[in-house]
Order: sequence, then structure tokens, then C-alpha cells
Amino acid sequence: MKVTLQNLTKKFPNRNKKVKGDVIAVDDVSLEIPDGTLVGLLGPSGCGKSTTLNLLSGLLQPTEGKIFFGDDDVTRLPPEHRGVGLVFQNYALYPHRTVMGNICFPLENLKGEQKLTKQQMQEKALEVAKLVQIDGLMERKPNELSGGQQQRVAIARALVKMPRLLLLDEPLSNLDARLRLQTREEIRRIQRSTGITTIFVTHDQEEAMSISDLIIVMKDGAIHQVGKPQEIYDDPIDLFVATFLGTPPIHVFDANVKGEKLYIGGKAVLDVPGVADQDITAAIRPEGFELDENGAFEAELDRVEVMGRDVSVVCRHENCQADAIRAIIPSDAQVDTAKATVRFDLKPGKVYLFHKETGKRIRVEG
Repeated sequence: MKVTLQNLTKKFPNRNKKVKGDVIAVDDVSLEIPDGTLVGLLGPSGCGKSTTLNLLSGLLQPTEGKIFFGDDDVTRLPPEHRGVGLVFQNYALYPHRTVMGNICFPLENLKGEQKLTKQQMQEKALEVAKLVQIDGLMERKPNELSGGQQQRVAIARALVKMPRLLLLDEPLSNLDARLRLQTREEIRRIQRSTGITTIFVTHDQEEAMSISDLIIVMKDGAIHQVGKPQEIYDDPIDLFVATFLGTPPIHVFDANVKGEKLYIGGKAVLDVPGVADQDITAAIRPEGFELDENGAFEAELDRVEVMGRDVSVVCRHENCQADAIRAIIPSDAQVDTAKATVRFDLKPGKVYLFHKETGKRIRVEG
């Protein structure tokens, strides 16, 4: 099912009496989510992603704007009539019910022609339990399950009515690192198996990039960029998006352009054709450094960390806004650790220029 947001805005009363006006949690958001996609709604805490999810589910009503499921305007439709499955961060399982009972619960509230017998409910519950691979745990109660198993029960409960839209609100934040990896792969598998349009809220960019068909990057209630994960990583629209995506994070430098050359620390490090002379912010991905003893970019060498398939060269530069630079180079590259400095050439496709004041991207010709 396609989901469309038109000029969606949500305001809350401001509790701070010293500040006038409402708090704008979602600010004039317009968006179209294609049918059958898994979308990562990504951004820092307080950016409006959970509020957007609650507007989609019907738990909150928008101040302005409209929401369409397919061609149906559901803006004022109650949650129970939207056909939405919602998985919360804290699972929200009923402790006194078994796994079977928790999964069956949404089916117990069906009425009229949709009402099911007990056997029909159990058959449907077992079907989705097999999908999320917990069919051997049906008689257990939540306190007898691991965190990952509880999360699967919550997902099965959301899926049992075969919703038109599945909403996941930071569903992995309570799991340890290994279980997070396993569960996010399961979410991707389940979404592909069902074909249900799914929106996955997270502040973890690695999670969003690993399983999403599309990523929506939000800040301060507004959408900054929408696109495929690799496209956004390779072509960020502004400095916020560039710095939010990537592990290790992108390195940001105070720089300037003169004569179509990029200068960092007073030294020309890269040709930037078509860019006017100005003070700018430059950002370089960790993999954008290429070890070269005659390279244009020079930094103070701190240490070399061997990571198996890669080597991390930790160095420092006075114009870098962070304390250290981590340059990721191939494991077979040889760094002369006896020297006080290290030199690199910069890969043009991994260097981004931004306006110093606005943070908007400056495009380089060619």
C-alpha cells in the first residue's frame, strides 16, 4: 500500500512559559512512500520521527495536513480502522498471557463478519509465529523469553491481522549488539515475505542503511533528504546528512576555495572546478584518504590500528573540527610509523563541500 503525507504538521503547546508559540514536532512534511517498501525513518532524538509514526498510526491527530493510505484519506480515521500494525520500543506484551494469547489478542477484538472462532485465531497466530520463528514457544509467558524472542512476539502480534501498514518504533534499542544484528535481518526477511509496506523508526544510521529500501533523514521536524541508502551516503544534500550517516563519521574541516582549488590549512589539496572563491566547510569520508608519500594532504600521525581487512590511520590536523581523523586504508598499505606525519591524496568522490553559513551542498563540476 502506498502512503502519502501532504503538508503534515503537528504542534504541541509549549510548556516553557518563557518561550512564546507552540512546539513544532513535525513541520510541513510532504512525502510519498511506495507500496511494499521498507523505509527507515532516521534522525536524532527529538527530530519528529516517532511523532510522524504516531500520526500515521492515528494515535495523534495532525494540526494541519493530510494522510492517505492508497487513495483513502485516513487523516481523521480512528486507529482501529486504519489497518495498521504497531510495534513499540518496549514490546508492550501482556505478562499474564502466553505467547499464543499475546498474538491472538488483536483477533479477539474483531466483530461482525470479521469475528473468528478460537480455532481460527490459533491457526492464524501459529502461521505468523512460524513466520517469525517462535512457533515452538507458544505456551511460554513473556518473562520466560529472551529480549529477542519478546520482540518477535510483538512483531507477530502486529502482523496477525495482516495490516496494510507496519510501523516499528525503535524496535531494536533494548537488544544487545549481536541480537540487534540478528533481529534487523529478521525484520528484513519478514517484510520481504509479507510484502507489507513498513516504516522503521531509528536513530541508528547503520540499522537504517542495512535493511531499508529507502531512508528518510529528519531534523527538527523537517525532512532533509529521501533516497536509497547508498545514494544518500554518496551524495548528501547538506552537512547535517553528511555528518549523520557513516561509521566512522565523516571528517569536517574549516577550508577555503581559491582559484578552483580546495585549501585546507593553507595548502591546496584538491582541484574543485566550477567552485567560486570563498570560505567553506569541507567534509571527507574516512575511506576518502589514499596513502601517498607525496600526497597533497598532510596530517600529524598518532597511531595505526589494524582492523583485519582494513587499517585505520589515526592522525590529527589543526583544521579538523574533531580531535582526530580516522583514515581507512587497505590492510596491505604500509604506513611508516617512524615518521611524525603522514600524507594522503584525496579521492574526489569522497570529498564534499558545503556553504559555511547554511550547510548546503556546493557542487563541483565534472
